[in-house]
Amino acid sequence: MFNEVINKSNIRMPYNKVFNWAEALPKNIILKKQIQAENLFKKIGVTFSVYNNYDVSERLIPFDMFPRILSSMEWMKIEKGIKQRSIAINAFLNDVYHRAEIIKAKVIPDKLIYNNPAYDIRMVGFNVPKNIYSPIIGTDIIRTNEINFNVLEDNCRTPSGVSYMIENREIMMRMFPELFESLNIEAVDSYPSHLVDILKSLAPKKCKSDPKIVILTPGHLNSAYYEHSFLADLMGVELVQGSDLFVNNNITYMKTTEGPKKIDIIYRRIDDEYLDPLYYKNDSLLGVPGVIDSYKTENVNICSAPGAGLADDKAIYTFMPDIIKFYLGEEPILKNIKTWRCYDKKEFKYVINNLEKLVIKEVHGSGGYGMLIGSKASKKELNIFKNKIKKAPDNFIAQPILELSTVPIFDKASLSERHVDLRPFSLIGHKKFKLVNGALTRVALKKNSLIVNSSQGGGVKDTWVLAD
Repeated sequence: MFNEVINKSNIRMPYNKVFNWAEALPKNIILKKQIQAENLFKKIGVTFSVYNNYDVSERLIPFDMFPRILSSMEWMKIEKGIKQRSIAINAFLNDVYHRAEIIKAKVIPDKLIYNNPAYDIRMVGFNVPKNIYSPIIGTDIIRTNEINFNVLEDNCRTPSGVSYMIENREIMMRMFPELFESLNIEAVDSYPSHLVDILKSLAPKKCKSDPKIVILTPGHLNSAYYEHSFLADLMGVELVQGSDLFVNNNITYMKTTEGPKKIDIIYRRIDDEYLDPLYYKNDSLLGVPGVIDSYKTENVNICSAPGAGLADDKAIYTFMPDIIKFYLGEEPILKNIKTWRCYDKKEFKYVINNLEKLVIKEVHGSGGYGMLIGSKASKKELNIFKNKIKKAPDNFIAQPILELSTVPIFDKASLSERHVDLRPFSLIGHKKFKLVNGALTRVALKKNSLIVNSSQGGGVKDTWVLAD
């Protein structure tokens, strides 16, 4: 297990000042600041929604005040690796919806593409603006030692969490301005303007003026609704629901008090199947009837493109090193972690015989749901998953139980190690790539837990990238 702050009894360089500062903070000040942080979150309204069979509620996301810090050299490697991955993902999506050269070359089995529920046959042969299917990608990264950053998964459809990245920074700057005066910390508040710039570079062919952008949300019950409204406000664009838009003669309009206004770019935060009841779920009340026809006639761009979720798939993830080599002719800068494909007979046998040593994930799962950590599971749970895998091996992958790196949290005014991951948000447009020098750090608040998702009891930290 790699401790990001203390290595071989020495405080690592990025943390020198901060660790000494944290150790010297009086307990009453820590408790006071924790209450202040919680009150700021309440005041700002930084929440996420939980809804399942037992709970329908809105909660404050737990925030820890000890920052996660990366040096400029560490960040440079992450940035290069994410840029490489973003370019390869978009090249892959463009290929599988056109010539499918990667399948013809037998690099990826065709069944992983054509039997995948995220594969959208309606997109075959359609040229998306500038060949960018997924302009916003959240890459989940874990650290296992001093030099290695590994990718755990890619989020290409509607990655969430960027609002927490920005608000975490705002709150830390309010509470501890002295730290920002003594350390040269890169800013993250340029993300919304970068996002506008990237989206505008992807205007559809028939857009002849400054592109009009809207954010399409499913509504206030969505777990990321706070983020949708937060981004719309900072980007200076309208937040709309499906009922606010309509299509006439294949042109998409927004209803306003001044009459219809033409829309050029929809940054959608709803899933594919709800986008257009004329194409997908015919009972969807969240989407816009006719918007796919508007998209296909190049009157509007939908970001991310329908079908882009194919690259989210955890079975496709296992081929990312091959995808990078195939399209870019390069070795991956950020490597995957070891992954077993349960559809492969040899790997299936290993997984079935070693469940207690592995993390089992559904290939289409997200948010920490549909997974099993073998070492923490009961015999009953292991047997349930064994039967699930046997019944549908294509639906599962397995990975080793990795000791994620640790960063301290303030636990009742004392520092205590907790596991973390990292989600930077890359933006890729027409001949443009942007990555703000910061990210969302998710932290497992329970001791020894490896689950960092907020929906599963995790929290967040501010992430600092130190400038040279």
